[in-house]
Amino acid sequence: MAALKEPVKIFIVQSLACFETPQQVADLVEENYKIKIDRKQCHSYDPTKYAGRNLSKKLKDLFYETRKKFQENILDIPIANKAFRLKELQGMYEDSGRNKRAKQNLLKQAFQETDGRVTKQEITGKDGKPIETVNSNVSTESYLAAREQALNDY
Repeated sequence: MAALKEPVKIFIVQSLACFETPQQVADLVEENYKIKIDRKQCHSYDPTKYAGRNLSKKLKDLFYETRKKFQENILDIPIANKAFRLKELQGMYEDSGRNKRAKQNLLKQAFQETDGRVTKQEITGKDGKPIETVNSNVSTESYLAAREQALNDY
């Protein structure tokens, strides 16, 4: 294991407190500090894990303080903001071109974002009974013609 200086330890503790995985933290340490460490070493800086049971009080306090602030301040996370989500959905809607199924799903998701609920519509017959259906003999030709007309109108 590499001996780490205080700023690197603080970086590791704060990253783990923000729910980064040990592998992500190890990669970030290598990228930012040019120090190669493995994810097992990162585990020892997480007081919620068995490997971090002997972490110093100072670093434990830093971990819990950082985690508390991270969980309380969701405004720093764009996707937690309704306006951001709707803007992204609008961009996806515009990019979906002629894909009607994708557009329909995006419209449904935007509705759920703005209204916060999903509605269910149930259609029944008179007095809540099942809808009565009438079978009639329709020729295949007239059915295909009506279907073709409906598709063209759509």
